Amino acid sequence: MGLIALIALVAAMVWLAYEQGRQMAGYNSSDANRVIEMLQAEIETLRSDLGESQRQTAMLETNSKIEDDTAGQLKKSLSEAQKEALELKKELAFYKSIVAPEQDKPSIVIQTIQLKKDPAGDYDYKIMISQQGRNDRFARGTVDVSIEGDNQGAKQVLALNDVSADAKKPMKFGMRYFQNFTGKLTLPQGFTAESMRVKLKPSSKTLESVDEVFPWGDLTAGD
Repeated sequence: MGLIALIALVAAMVWLAYEQGRQMAGYNSSDANRVIEMLQAEIETLRSDLGESQRQTAMLETNSKIEDDTAGQLKKSLSEAQKEALELKKELAFYKSIVAPEQDKPSIVIQTIQLKKDPAGDYDYKIMISQQGRNDRFARGTVDVSIEGDNQGAKQVLALNDVSADAKKPMKFGMRYFQNFTGKLTLPQGFTAESMRVKLKPSSKTLESVDEVFPWGDLTAGD
């Protein structure tokens, strides 16, 4: 019993000395609890601030994306408007040449060629030919359209009526002012188109024949 009492006395003295030392150092359990509470409050505040910053950042990124998308759409619309204006100017010049031709000698020309690729990989085509100059007579003749390219390393020439069900054989024109040839063409697998060749052979000897080659890349540049 005496030994137990001695141990208890020593333990009590040690605890008192520990508590006295903590108090002398300005530290006790209640102070520690207050500090912990303050730190937890600061952490919560920082978490709240971080969440707000993240929300604002996300908002700014969204706004920035919206602005970029809007700017991109505006640029696209402007480009389309400029392209449309150019096409309208060309069309206006074309009709002016018909109404008030500047040339005295009549001639036939390849006015425009348009190719537009569809989602299936086929092409919608439009070939316009016109008679310029003094067009008081009806111009007649034939049109020969072919597509030149590469098929697995070998040169190949395809007639338009071979790749388009809309192209008649032979293709004939009969016009006083202009004529359009339209349809859809499908290139065979493995064939890479390089150019389109258009030949106009009028029936009248007063009109000269036309033979022109158009790079495929130029015809499909708008796709």
